[in-house]
Amino acid sequence: MKSFALLFLVVICGVGGLGQKLKPKKRSNGEEIKFRTKSKDVCTMTMSGDDEMKLRIECKSQGMSYWCEFTGKPSVCRAFRNNPKIYWNQIAAELRKIPHACESMEALKTTMCQKAPPEALMRQIAAGVELEDLANQEKPVQKASIPVREAGQNSDPTQHGQGSENETEAMKLAREHCWESLHGVCSYLIGIFRG
Repeated sequence: MKSFALLFLVVICGVGGLGQKLKPKKRSNGEEIKFRTKSKDVCTMTMSGDDEMKLRIECKSQGMSYWCEFTGKPSVCRAFRNNPKIYWNQIAAELRKIPHACESMEALKTTMCQKAPPEALMRQIAAGVELEDLANQEKPVQKASIPVREAGQNSDPTQHGQGSENETEAMKLAREHCWESLHGVCSYLIGIFRG
């Protein structure tokens, strides 16, 4: 009788364990990961989707905020299916190493999915920048104000010697560290901080 009870208990435990293995792992949809970049920008990473995943990164730094979106199918990577949380943490760790989280990178790569097919990569699909003092205005006004600032940089007649040198240096740094479409804004901000 004792052996029958013991055998029954072992079978029940084994069946319970099998049931747990058949349950799908949690997908981490809608989860947020907060991190800071190398230049101390405060960022939030939000994931959504099942097969086709979407990743949105939103960051705030001094005087501006920026965002970018990535899409891909990391679920084709077996390591991602086994533990998606580690995958997203690896992406956040890579983004912590760079000064600008939306820096011109075509795809986000992780060590755990190095050998996965190309569609597993999260590829950048969109990006944007907003200056905080203009954040409450409509977007067309923001776009109109950016070229005005670029043209207005040389408007002060007292800044010819040192000012021109700072502007050239600022534009050089902007070309090295910013997206091409944002060179004017970056140059302006660098000029203010170096100023």
